[in-house]
Amino acid sequence: DGDADRVIFADADGSIVDGDRVLAACAIAFKKRGLLANSTLVVTSMSNLGLHDAMRKHGISVEVTDVGDRYVIDAMRKGGHSLGGEKSGHLIFHNHATTGDGIISALQVLRVMKEEGKTLAQLADCMAEYPQKLVSLKVKEKKPVHEVPVLAAAIQACEAELKEDGRVIVRYSGTEPKIRLLVEAKDEPLVTKWIDALTQAVHEGLG
Repeated sequence: DGDADRVIFADADGSIVDGDRVLAACAIAFKKRGLLANSTLVVTSMSNLGLHDAMRKHGISVEVTDVGDRYVIDAMRKGGHSLGGEKSGHLIFHNHATTGDGIISALQVLRVMKEEGKTLAQLADCMAEYPQKLVSLKVKEKKPVHEVPVLAAAIQACEAELKEDGRVIVRYSGTEPKIRLLVEAKDEPLVTKWIDALTQAVHEGLG
């Protein structure tokens, strides 16, 4: 599986523009032109909460799937949606291709830039990213998280404080003896606070 199904964009200053920003910009432009089926964008659970905020402002619904372009494609097929993809740069323009296609994605983004009369950096400015931190920690065993009281309690406390303004994802690697922790919040200090607390809980409960 080569990378022809994926595309990575950089603006004129050489800054990388990730899939979330490209999808957000395309969704807004397509909706304006009546090209966004069901006014819906399909993304995975890895997409930043800032993308959800931007879509809300423009009256666009967001459907969230598990990580993996096959889940995005499946949801798009079932719902009859025309645009979806992943933060990593898998973009699916269903009116033009049934899977991610790097060349089609690049052409679609160029078209949006031309029609909107904007640079890629200006288009990418359509959303503000929430600070996030992802850490991978080695574990001795992959015990179900709810069976590790100290970790379950830390997750619950984190969710209670972040509420709608952030999220926490805790899951084991499918291939390695590791657990992955993701914390995303509007405020950077909260991200650091909870990544530290969760890391401590992993060391205590699974170290």
